Amino acid sequence: MEQRTVLVVLFEGVQSLDVTGPLEVFTGASQWHGDAKPYRVVTASMDGAPVRTSSGLALSPDTSLTEAAARSWHTLLVPGGAGTRAQDADLVAWLRANAPRARRLVSVCTGSILLARAGLLDGRRATTHWAYCDTLARNHPDVEVDPDPIYVRDGHVATSAGVTAGIDLALALVEEDLGRDTALTVARFLVVFLRRPGNQAQFSAQLSAQTARSEPLREVQRWISENPAGDLSVESLAARARLSPRHFARSFHAETGTTPGKYVDRVRVEQARRLLEDTSGGVEEVSRACGYGTPEAMRRAFLKALGTTPAEYRRRFHSSLTTAP
Repeated sequence: MEQRTVLVVLFEGVQSLDVTGPLEVFTGASQWHGDAKPYRVVTASMDGAPVRTSSGLALSPDTSLTEAAARSWHTLLVPGGAGTRAQDADLVAWLRANAPRARRLVSVCTGSILLARAGLLDGRRATTHWAYCDTLARNHPDVEVDPDPIYVRDGHVATSAGVTAGIDLALALVEEDLGRDTALTVARFLVVFLRRPGNQAQFSAQLSAQTARSEPLREVQRWISENPAGDLSVESLAARARLSPRHFARSFHAETGTTPGKYVDRVRVEQARRLLEDTSGGVEEVSRACGYGTPEAMRRAFLKALGTTPAEYRRRFHSSLTTAP
């Protein structure tokens, strides 16, 4: 079996979990894959000296990036952190010159900003931590920034959202390399779930929309979340808030940043996802429980929101991890 070298870039102010999360996934895959060691993880800073993370933890690299450039590797992983906001011209130049050699280029969190500065994301779709998506898009107009998914694959380049999304992406890469069984075993021992699809939103509907300031609208938000199968028309929700439909729709958008219809759509998709992941109810049963009425209506909603059908979503993400290791 081919041993894939994963080179992890270190720099001052790196986010520690952006490094250790994927590192634990890749090393765990080597530990639990039997006698073969499918991954060799190597860490490297610019000059080979220890770096201090944004939380104050000191990390000692295995080598320098100068020495690493003379070797071959399969995957180059660039983490994020406060240090990405520093204008490290040497690191960006190293990435520009050497990153194209990698068979797979990966960033976690704001590591995508370093890739973008090196011109490695031009013409590609990418994501980053939600708080920096606007910055990435504004500073690098040639990058197609998608603020919603927890990770994005575009050819051999993969970018992920903040912190724990790097673990999701690393698990997806292990599944691609070694199969689902190995990735599930790693997920089991890390006590995480191998079920978050890359196009899952970085936030739930309740978090991606602002919480309304006024109590009547906050109550409506709670009602929607607790009653996805109910009558969630604008007229019904407006009556619950004791407002006219027009006033309700205008106030809801002003206070939450989204329309009532879009908010309802997100809540229903989330609830349907959870039921498909965690229960054995049929697609028709799930569609009724989530207010779709028919399986076809839920199918259209899933294709629009997640790019997949409910049946395929269940096949890929239904949880079989029902007990602790």
